[in-house]
Amino acid sequence: MSASLPPILLVGCGRMGGAMLGAWLERGLAPSVLVDPAPRLPPGAEAMTVVGEAEKVPAGFKPAAIVLAIKPQQAEAVVPRFARFVGSSVFLSIMAGRTIGGLKARLGPNAAVVRAMPNTPASIRAGTSVACAGPGVGDAERGLCETLLGEVGKVAWVEEEGLLDAVTAVSGSGPAYVFLLAELLERAGREQGLPAELARLLARRTISGAGALLDASPEAAEQLRAAVTSPGGTTERALSVLMEEKAWPEAVSRAIAAATARSRELAG
Repeated sequence: MSASLPPILLVGCGRMGGAMLGAWLERGLAPSVLVDPAPRLPPGAEAMTVVGEAEKVPAGFKPAAIVLAIKPQQAEAVVPRFARFVGSSVFLSIMAGRTIGGLKARLGPNAAVVRAMPNTPASIRAGTSVACAGPGVGDAERGLCETLLGEVGKVAWVEEEGLLDAVTAVSGSGPAYVFLLAELLERAGREQGLPAELARLLARRTISGAGALLDASPEAAEQLRAAVTSPGGTTERALSVLMEEKAWPEAVSRAIAAATARSRELAG
């Protein structure tokens, strides 16, 4: 199969980096290099050149993009080691909180940096990524980053980088909130006498089915909720608990605010 994606230098291959790499390999990736001392290699990655540190990247390798998929706490030590690629590669960072300005401070003022926040459904090609292009990023570089992110789901762009902190709180962290809901539904079902396997099936299928319906429907979430809520019925009784002043409405707002604040704390 001929390559339809140019050579990439992937820095970090954990859960998200591995998911993205798997999608790129399926699409057709030119010979590329991975930097990670203990990578989670997806199927098909056997042909990748894998090295444990930046200094071992082959001298003649010329990546079109360098994808920074490491933990944000590693940025200070790792990012400057790739400064030699400034001017020839676009840097696509998926590190939470790490700002474009902070990355340029470690790479050099001429670095072309795109910051993006994908989420874990990327592992099944159902992710959502929001990206912001820094100063000096050209149309071709932006287009390449959109292509790379688009291989694992939908892509949206924002002009104001500060919005990525809220994106991180809602979308980047969002799957964990849904998994928590599944966990709580399953537990509550068992508390009401359902067999464990049935409680798990109902919790998971209800969430996945409702998500698919929400994705397919032109109606707002509020309208879909109202359609399920018959006056005087069981759903109305349950929602009267969940929508109490100190219940879901306040808790979700506080949770998103806390995650947004943490994303800002990670900036640098």
